[in-house]
Amino acid sequence: MSKLSSEQVAKMLGLSKSALSRYILAGKVAAPPETMAGGMRMRLWSESDIEGLRKALPKIANGRKTRYSKHRYSELRKKQKPQPGTAVPQKSSGTKKKSRNPKPKS
Repeated sequence: MSKLSSEQVAKMLGLSKSALSRYILAGKVAAPPETMAGGMRMRLWSESDIEGLRKALPKIANGRKTRYSKHRYSELRKKQKPQPGTAVPQKSSGTKKKSRNPKPKS
């Protein structure tokens, strides 16, 4: 059973090395302990570690909101009923009313 570096694992799963590092630092992914190899600290991933990572990746929420998720969130907020006693927003008509007493032109 061979062990792979974080860079190799990230490439195998279609991630960048920095994305995998961010997930590990944020605690979103369980990672193997760091080991010293050739004077460098690195993580050596086994097959079971990679499978655990592969299962955890779809559950990681990306911090960036897409247009679709923003639209869905605004639709959910519109569907919520207001609580009793709160002010109800008034709908504007969109057109301006003409004044009854127009100013004479000079």
